[in-house]
Amino acid sequence: MQRLKTRAQFQAVMAAGVCARTPHFVLHRLVLAAAAPACASPTGPGSLPIVQGPQALFAVPGARGTVQPWLGPLVPKRWAKRSVTRHLLRRQIYAVGSDFAAQLPQDGAYVVRLRSAFDPRRFISASSEPLRRAVRDELQQLFAHAARKLAPSGATAPAAAGGAGA
Repeated sequence: MQRLKTRAQFQAVMAAGVCARTPHFVLHRLVLAAAAPACASPTGPGSLPIVQGPQALFAVPGARGTVQPWLGPLVPKRWAKRSVTRHLLRRQIYAVGSDFAAQLPQDGAYVVRLRSAFDPRRFISASSEPLRRAVRDELQQLFAHAARKLAPSGATAPAAAGGAGA
């Protein structure tokens, strides 16, 4: 997965809508269309589109025709006061996102947004092992729900298909 970097990229994905939710996280998804060949669009004066679509935000130089998923974490200071906690959350989002990259549609850009704080009375340390486990478990639920929701309707679960034939 590629990483979202600019504010415009984050805003475009979040404007597209919510894909999945858990008590602390929200997953936003923007569907990216496959890049059109260079000869498909007219060139010359007056050939630019009136309104530029969000696809230009996710163009990769030299990768014409290929669509790769994008992922970005949005962890506001409002919900994670300490820098250590924000970095822990970002690392967990990227790790779980890469674990689920094969199960999610490849034609998308995703933003995982922290929408509420983890209870500081329950997780005393800003980067404790219990907090790390709780965050990972919830992110796995979030991505699993999104993968089920976005899976093609005719597709079956790989575990169920593999277990039936054995």
